[in-house]
Amino acid sequence: MDAIGAAQALSEIGYLLRQDPKEIYRARAFSAAAWALALERPDLTALHRSGSLTSIEGVGEGIAKVLKELVENGSSRYLERLREQMKQEARGDESALDFADYQGDVHSHTEWSDGRATMLEMAEGAQALGYRYLGITDHSPRIKVVNGLDAARLVAQAREMADVQSRVDGVTLLQGIEVDILEDGSLDLPDAVLEILDVVIASPHVKLRQEPAAMNERMLRAVSHPHVDVIGHPTGRRPGSREGATYDFEAVFKEAARHGVALEIDCDPARMDLSPELARLAMDCGCNFAMDADAHAPAEFAYVPMGMWMARRAGIPKERILNFKPLDQLTMASQR
Repeated sequence: MDAIGAAQALSEIGYLLRQDPKEIYRARAFSAAAWALALERPDLTALHRSGSLTSIEGVGEGIAKVLKELVENGSSRYLERLREQMKQEARGDESALDFADYQGDVHSHTEWSDGRATMLEMAEGAQALGYRYLGITDHSPRIKVVNGLDAARLVAQAREMADVQSRVDGVTLLQGIEVDILEDGSLDLPDAVLEILDVVIASPHVKLRQEPAAMNERMLRAVSHPHVDVIGHPTGRRPGSREGATYDFEAVFKEAARHGVALEIDCDPARMDLSPELARLAMDCGCNFAMDADAHAPAEFAYVPMGMWMARRAGIPKERILNFKPLDQLTMASQR
């Protein structure tokens, strides 16, 4: 098993452990080790032969034992036991997804809002990974602490994007926004602003425990909006620390499919949203997907290869995931 495959196994272990509040620190340790593998891509076989698996950042003796079994057998008894305990066993129809085919990420943040890197640094990070495109989707103004962008700041950001684009070859920058879905289902910016952007990700961030019927109407309105391309982290959950929104998932997913709006699989280990179970339901409802890092710094692009197991587990073929499409087809999907 190579480093990416091992990263996905450790990421899944972290995900399963997060569902037990007593295991939150162990969960974070496995997620951190998975992130290190996805970033560095070490030769696990060579490290195993030399007895040096613990030289990987974040890998102690316990995680090294899991890696040793993954290298030797291609599987982990610990992972299988957790799947059984959590009643989330693997099914026999997982899809085959290869990160080498991943064309680009459409959900990322910069210092224009709550990111920790400049637009140039994010673009160069995407370039280093061989991405063909990158969506710069900083926040809208609703949540004050993230320093979101209004129309005037989006214009200023567009000027910077033109400069950055001239300095970065091979990766096309897409100007977008992660716009808040307000309590009534309307969006946090006017249509006249949204319609000129390359990609619009509408996300629920606040009032996630809204009464289910009201939440249902809220989400139905959002997926029906003519300028929305993707619903970001569709439940807003944070496993182990925050429950996500509850609504009629099947009804909302069917409406999203009807309007050509993709649902996001957010690979941030603190989110992992949609879950494999809900992603499978969404696929059965006819939805397409965006599989993104929701990166706030270049190193977080590694969340995608470590989180790809979720889409695999859901059985989603790459033809249904926007990020595996070339730019011209992605743009067509965005414009519907």
